[in-house]
Amino acid sequence: MKKQVVNVSAVQSAKVMAALYFVCSFPFIVILALSALAGEQQSPGLLILILMPVLYAFFGFLFTLIGAWVYNLIAARIGGFEFTTAEVADRS
Repeated sequence: MKKQVVNVSAVQSAKVMAALYFVCSFPFIVILALSALAGEQQSPGLLILILMPVLYAFFGFLFTLIGAWVYNLIAARIGGFEFTTAEVADRS
């Protein structure tokens, strides 16, 4: 059975992506902090380590919001993503 995504909730999508970007930025912070402690590079500074996840989340929110809005404009004119669904049995 084919289905088509014709509308995406822009704000909800942006909130989810901002949270994902925020969480995904932590490995980068750990790498930067560890390399600074090891003396391999100049310390990025505490302010950068604090601001990085916030800025990463903010820009993730902003660009997802814009992307979802543009998707909705395009999907209204030419249709949205199509995908096929199938019923599957529970794996419990």
